[in-house]
Amino acid sequence: MHERFPELGLTEEDCTEMSWIESILYFAGFPTGESLDVLLDRTPLTRRYFKAKSDYVKEPIPVFGLEGIWRMFYEDEGELAEMILSPYGGKMDEIAESAIPFPHRKGNLYKIQHLVYWNEEGEEVSQRHISWIRRLYNYMAPYVSRFPRAAYINYRDLDVGVNNNKGNTSYAQASIWGIKYFKNNFNRLMQVKTKVDPGNFFRNEQSIPPFSAWWKKGD
Repeated sequence: MHERFPELGLTEEDCTEMSWIESILYFAGFPTGESLDVLLDRTPLTRRYFKAKSDYVKEPIPVFGLEGIWRMFYEDEGELAEMILSPYGGKMDEIAESAIPFPHRKGNLYKIQHLVYWNEEGEEVSQRHISWIRRLYNYMAPYVSRFPRAAYINYRDLDVGVNNNKGNTSYAQASIWGIKYFKNNFNRLMQVKTKVDPGNFFRNEQSIPPFSAWWKKGD
């Protein structure tokens, strides 16, 4: 950090080394040194509403692009918003996209998690914050991955599409979100799903449907 980003003035005292499980407590808002036993309590610390979206960045975002993001965060709805940048590269670049279902590897500089939070209840305030993050997502389009505009499956975003309630989603419909999450691996995952769960018993809003789910739609 001293060599690459000396302007940050980072010191050893600014850093906290911790194990992975300790980091779970940290990101959940618990104080440093809290007992791991708190993870056994399933009661949320607070009732906080949020909407999340994700992106992958392959080229550095220019300064004027960052300035536009900054302006949006000064809006009222952006007061509690975040953009979390998770760096890629290194070993990630050496693993083929097709090695496992997760495909987002070589060529990605970092992943973005877009988050907006609000504490008030009510439809109007929820829609206002959701509209804000959708505007941010639209603004980011020129600066992130394309064809497809990729997304990270662990940050589920129902804006990119959902299954039909009866589970008869077509390949074309499911591929709208499936290719964003899995790229070319989506076709292989549908083949696996068709073999192990042809009746589509295990499903959710963005689960991978079997081919048989829409072949038999008219039965």
